[in-house]
Amino acid sequence: MRPKGVKTDTLEVAIKNRRSIRQFIKKEITKALVDKVIDAGRWAPSGLNNQPWAFKVLDGEKKDSLSRYTKYSRIITGANKLLLVFLDKKYSYNYEKDLMAIGACIENMLLYAYSKQIGTCWLGEILNKKKSIQKILKIPANFELTAVIALGYYSKLAKLPQRRKINELILK
Repeated sequence: MRPKGVKTDTLEVAIKNRRSIRQFIKKEITKALVDKVIDAGRWAPSGLNNQPWAFKVLDGEKKDSLSRYTKYSRIITGANKLLLVFLDKKYSYNYEKDLMAIGACIENMLLYAYSKQIGTCWLGEILNKKKSIQKILKIPANFELTAVIALGYYSKLAKLPQRRKINELILK
């Protein structure tokens, strides 16, 4: 799980150790815990505090039915829950800024889930079929699917990936 001897209550640990989890164990995530994950997301910053996000939680057959819309179907079927994140156009004032806010919202949720030992995988390729997904789920047109997050308990974390050095990232 987490490295021994490392304080688990620091944000730095969560930021540096959170990983995308693609294999989950069979263990139920409670509605109360999913609600707390969503609550962490709603505290993200957004332009003019417009909070342009909305969510849908899927489990069971509804969750599994979405697996046919992605080549990463095993992640969806293995997860306990799917969290769909939408741009709520009713609260949108600038598309690009709102997408950045939703990204911050998602990162808050990923970090909070990690702090509760819930694994997550932010799925993007599935968005290629977002119109079909919205149609089968009967999502109104004022909501645009922006992300799908697989949630589940993990048995182990993936290895730490390499990161580019800071001096490679800073423009001169």
